[in-house]
Amino acid sequence: MDFDDHISQIQLTQTYFRNTEVMSIKLETLRTFCTVAQTGNLAEAADRLGRTQSAVSMTLKQFEEHLGRKLFQGERKAQLSALGEEVFEQALKQVRAYDETIQGIEGAAQSRHGQIRIASVPSVAAVVFPAVTDHMTKRFPGVKIELRDTHTSQVLDALLSGRADIGIASGHHPLNGIEAVPLFRDPFGLIASADHPLARAPQHPTLAEVVTRKFVKNALCDLIQTPDFLSAVGISDVTIQNTLSLVAMVQTKDWVTILPQTVTRFLPQSVIFRPIRDLPDQREVFLYVRTRSPYASITRDCAEFIQSRDWSCTLPQSGPDAVS
Repeated sequence: MDFDDHISQIQLTQTYFRNTEVMSIKLETLRTFCTVAQTGNLAEAADRLGRTQSAVSMTLKQFEEHLGRKLFQGERKAQLSALGEEVFEQALKQVRAYDETIQGIEGAAQSRHGQIRIASVPSVAAVVFPAVTDHMTKRFPGVKIELRDTHTSQVLDALLSGRADIGIASGHHPLNGIEAVPLFRDPFGLIASADHPLARAPQHPTLAEVVTRKFVKNALCDLIQTPDFLSAVGISDVTIQNTLSLVAMVQTKDWVTILPQTVTRFLPQSVIFRPIRDLPDQREVFLYVRTRSPYASITRDCAEFIQSRDWSCTLPQSGPDAVS
């Protein structure tokens, strides 16, 4: 019997079931369904799961019988039904959460000298992670360090779910059981190709000059509260959430965007940052620390080290006004 079968079963309310009872669906059933949905065929799914095709097919059949509705269109399992799409989204979250929990448990068991888990937004991770790693490995030889860079919402989720002891994220978000302290601020500014007219202009651009051109909105723009920006950006037709795609757009030399200055640490030399004269907004970065963590003393030491550093000193200079 698979290890998953020994784990306490997940309780799912019968939203789509034939009656109002609550039934138990094993995690292994959800894992099997998700694998078939991802691969689009039984053969590859069975190979990934280390099971026979007939066993996988039987698991899916029993799952559909419990639900009283089909999860796939047709018998080839190549396309999900409308219900299947919704179940897949929820089931995948459960499977991933379980896997991360087990990984954390096993990691803690193997960490004889302690463990620290930090989640941070990418723009700050590039600045903080190297210094933190150097400090913690010297201060606590043998300590296991787990670092992840991700979006603010996922940083907060990792803290709330206990998958991170320390988080670094944009903005202040009150959370139960988690302390939040300001870490640093960095100004928003123009991100453009070095060959763009606004990049070569002798003076810093104005907000009107930036947003009236081909402007690409991004997730961090939601932190800007200047009224003129809010009214202007509301008519923006293009929004890109992924930083790599955003930079690729800017590199075409036609499009521009606005980002905090620390993000420029990731930018290629062909892309520059310039302050915007009438945009006073700054992104405020907060340090989040769980009040209860498996290795409290290690977590506290790490948090105090992060707080003790002046990370604003690491802000890069770029553009024609840069100081060498």
